[in-house]
Amino acid sequence: MIVGQHCEIVDHHNPRYPRGIFSVADEERFRDLWLAGPVEVLNRPRIGFFCSSQCPGSIVLKTFDTITKMRDDGQVLIGGFHSVMEWECLRILLRGRQPIIWVPARSIAGMHLKPELVPAFEAGRLLILSPFAPGKRQHQRITTALAEERNRFVGALASQIFVPHAAPNSRTLALCQSLLATGKHLGTIHDPANQHLADLGAEYIF
Repeated sequence: MIVGQHCEIVDHHNPRYPRGIFSVADEERFRDLWLAGPVEVLNRPRIGFFCSSQCPGSIVLKTFDTITKMRDDGQVLIGGFHSVMEWECLRILLRGRQPIIWVPARSIAGMHLKPELVPAFEAGRLLILSPFAPGKRQHQRITTALAEERNRFVGALASQIFVPHAAPNSRTLALCQSLLATGKHLGTIHDPANQHLADLGAEYIF
């Protein structure tokens, strides 16, 4: 399935633009959004999900249990689901009935949807969202710069944040510091490997 065939632009003046979600500064930065799927999902509370690719084994099973509970409770998670750990969590979410918001780090125009995502998309459970304009060559492939901008976008959209693990000196940890500085509530897994997150102000939720 080609996502672009279902894609629409929602600009800053469109009544469907998610007002009241972004800060004023974020509305200025993300004036145009490209989406495919149920935009009304943005009216629900949204948990931003990030996890470092290097995740200690002591945290992995706890994370899967937490994601399963969030799924069964009908909570809406939003993220890029790019790292191996994030993608495994997405697979858990896909087995539920709750909506999911996926934000790829690239333009979604012309993007092919992976087969395992198609059932959720066709069922109206998957909102695919991007702040990256089509037609720009630098937006056609995932890059580190686009991933960092995507993560800022997800953080801006999220009502609260769940980070199972952010490795020391990682980009994920720097993102956590930035989000905590803006007043976002950040939850993590109770584990000695996450003490540095707790020291920053993260709350243990499992």
